[in-house]
Amino acid sequence: MRKNVLLAIGLVAVAVVLFASENKEELVNPKVGYDVGDKVTDFKLKNIDGQSLSMADYKDAKGFIVVFTCNTCPFSKMYEKRIDLLNQKYQSKGYPVIAINSNDKTKQPGDSYEEMIKRAKDKSFSFPYLYDESQLVATTYGATRTPHVYVVTKNSDDLVVSYIGAIDDNHKDAAAVTKKYVEAAVDNLIDGKPVKTTFTKAIGCTIKWKDA
Repeated sequence: MRKNVLLAIGLVAVAVVLFASENKEELVNPKVGYDVGDKVTDFKLKNIDGQSLSMADYKDAKGFIVVFTCNTCPFSKMYEKRIDLLNQKYQSKGYPVIAINSNDKTKQPGDSYEEMIKRAKDKSFSFPYLYDESQLVATTYGATRTPHVYVVTKNSDDLVVSYIGAIDDNHKDAAAVTKKYVEAAVDNLIDGKPVKTTFTKAIGCTIKWKDA
């Protein structure tokens, strides 16, 4: 009898430990960032023209090409022209580019707001370039690299993630690209078709996060 009682107590204790462990794991490792199919929350960030901008300001947009990028990352620099061409091609079709810099300026002074203004002017960006100084937007999206792209599309009153990842399959040479992931995703959406490739691995520098 005593053995049965001790066994029962032991089983209860194990169950409690497992339950606590599972819940602790949920607290320590909560879901961070968006997945394909998730609804996104709008943001309001300062543009290089000094004005705040949100997706809600685009009344006629069908969706957006949200690109987390920066001034200093070599990968971002290699993609600047391609990002601008994406905006030129798709803005009139309802999918404008919104570029966001989330790097901590104390770790990367070249990514300060003042330097963003200079870079955008020097490169004649055709797209807005927003400053995520708090890094809240990058955290919310789950962005980790520069560049890191999220294609979102309007679904009734919601904005839904349709693609996450790289711009294409060759960061070194635009002329050698064989797969244009972002273009293919947006073309699918414009044609009213499911996006064939919804996720690829973003290639680039890590976002420079603030110290905790």
